[in-house]
Amino acid sequence: MIPGVLTVAGSDSGGGAGIQADLKTMLALGVHGMSVITAVTAQNSLGVQGAWELPVEAVRAQYRSVVDDIGVQAIKTGMLASAELVEAVAELIGGTDAPAVVDPVGVSKHGDSLLAASALDSVRTKLLPVATVATPNLDEVAQLTGVHVESEDDLRRAAAAVLAYGPRWVVVKGGHLAGDALDLLTDGSEEHWLRAPRHDNRHTHGTGCTLASAIASQLAKGQSVPEAVAAAKEYVTGAIAAGFALGGGIGPVDHGWALTRGTPGA
Repeated sequence: MIPGVLTVAGSDSGGGAGIQADLKTMLALGVHGMSVITAVTAQNSLGVQGAWELPVEAVRAQYRSVVDDIGVQAIKTGMLASAELVEAVAELIGGTDAPAVVDPVGVSKHGDSLLAASALDSVRTKLLPVATVATPNLDEVAQLTGVHVESEDDLRRAAAAVLAYGPRWVVVKGGHLAGDALDLLTDGSEEHWLRAPRHDNRHTHGTGCTLASAIASQLAKGQSVPEAVAAAKEYVTGAIAAGFALGGGIGPVDHGWALTRGTPGA
C-alpha cells in the first residue's frame, strides 16, 4: 500500500505554498496526499490579497471523512488562522494514532499575517503539545516564545523555548540567518545540525510548507524523525535551487525538481 499523508492547511491560489505545495511534495516523495482545507486565500507572487477561513464544522467533517474511512500514516498542519480552528485541529490530531508535523504558520513569505493574534496561545497550549515535530522559522519562534535568534548560537535557546510547549521534536529553521542554511533538530537530549549551501535564488515561496510536508511524507514511509528530517532537508534544498520566476514577485520552489532523476528521498 502507498502510505497516506493528510495535510490540514490553507489553499494558495498561486500554487506555490499551502495545500497545493503540500500535495505536490507528497506526490514527488511517493505518498498519497489528502487534504483538509482550513482557509481559502487569494494569493499570488506579490502577496496575499484576501483570506477566508472555513467553518470549524467543515474542517472537522473533512478530517473525519478521510481518517475514518481511508486512514492516515502521517499528518501535517499549516495555516489554521483562528483560535477556534487551532483548537479543533489539535483535538482531532490528539485522537489520531499517527505522527503529526506542525508548521506553526504565522506570516506569509510576503509578510502577510495568516494567524490571528488571539490564536497564538492556542498554538502554544493546544497544538504544539500534540506535535511529533514542530517546524517554526525564526519569525515564528519569536512570535511564539519571544526568543529572537540573531546567530547560530541562539538556535539551541530557541529550540528549548519551543520544546517547553510540548512537541516531541522541534526543527528550528535558520534559513533567515546569514551564511549556510542551517537548521537545528532536537528533542532536548539529542541534537542534529543540518547544514546546506545557500542558493542565490529569490524564488523561495512555499519552503516552509514543503519542508513540513516532506517530513510528514518520510515519517509515513516509516523513517525515524532524524532520518525523515534529513531527507526532507535534502529535498527542499534541491527544490530551492530549482525555484523559478512566476508572476511579478517571488516565485515558488520547484516541487518536481527531482522527478526526472528518480524519487527524491526514497
